[in-house]
Formats: sequence, C-alpha cells, structure tokens
Amino acid sequence: MNEELYNLSKEELVSYIVDLSKNWLAIDGTWFQAVEKEFGLEKAIELDIEQWKRFTVIEAKRIMKSFDIPNNNGIKGLIKALKYRVYANINEWEIVEISDKRCVFRMNNCRVQYARKQRNLPDFPCKPVGLVEYRLFAKTIDPRIETTCICCPPDDHPKEYHCVWEFHLKEE
Repeated sequence: MNEELYNLSKEELVSYIVDLSKNWLAIDGTWFQAVEKEFGLEKAIELDIEQWKRFTVIEAKRIMKSFDIPNNNGIKGLIKALKYRVYANINEWEIVEISDKRCVFRMNNCRVQYARKQRNLPDFPCKPVGLVEYRLFAKTIDPRIETTCICCPPDDHPKEYHCVWEFHLKEE
C-alpha cells in the first residue's frame, strides 16, 4: 500500500477517489474506442458485454465485502451497493422510487453521454451492455432481484436523464 495515502486528508482522499473513477472511465472508453476503430461498433459492443459479465460481478462482490452487505439482502442491499459503484462518484444519478420489494434507479447525467453531446454526437447505444451490467450486478447482490430497463440509449429519453432501471425483488 502506498504509505502516502495514510497522510492524505479526507478531502484529498475523496478527490483521489473521484480521479480514480475518472481514470477508470477513461481506460474503459479508450479501450472501447480502440476496439471500435479496429473491429467496428457491433464487435466492440459484443466484447464490451463480455467484459461487463465479469467486471460487474467482481465489482458487486468487492462492494459487498468492503461495506458489509450480506448475501440475499434484497433491495436494501442493492441500494447500498449502488452507492459505491465506481461510476457513482462521477455520474449524477438518483433512486427515484423505493420500497422493500422495488426500486427505480435513474441516471440523470452520464459522463459518457454528456461527452458525446458536447461533441454533437448521438447517444452511445449502451442498452445491450446495460442489460448485462445491471442484471448481473443486482443478481450478485441478491439472486432474487429482477432487472427491467425502462429506457436506455438508443431508446428515446427525456433530456433530464439518460437511462432508468427498475429492480424488483421476486419472492420464491
């Protein structure tokens, strides 16, 4: 462990976490762009889906361990875990509906989509990746959680948000 981290103030550590999150997004984005340039958008999305099948489960398990989220902790555990996702530090999001059996997660400002908009590009069609990412993240937290995409690019969406995901606890 870098001993210098122990000497940082709380504000410096938070700033460092935000920078790490931005760096994570940058490596994800530059990797994707390199694959897209070499093999085309369809293949890049296909490979991105394969990588998310692994990464989202790893991320969920690490969050569960780090923040003492027990297995099968339902919607309560999912909401807690969503707060610690790496992108949670750099995207604007909210949970707009919450009950014991259901929650609705809304991505209000996604850095990827924001960057594309700044360059006058259409939304990135991330729905195929999101379907895998959110479903497997939720199922890692609790296998009873079902995930439904309400909207995600390339779907139409209002300008106030980019995507919306519903999580529902299915009783067995």
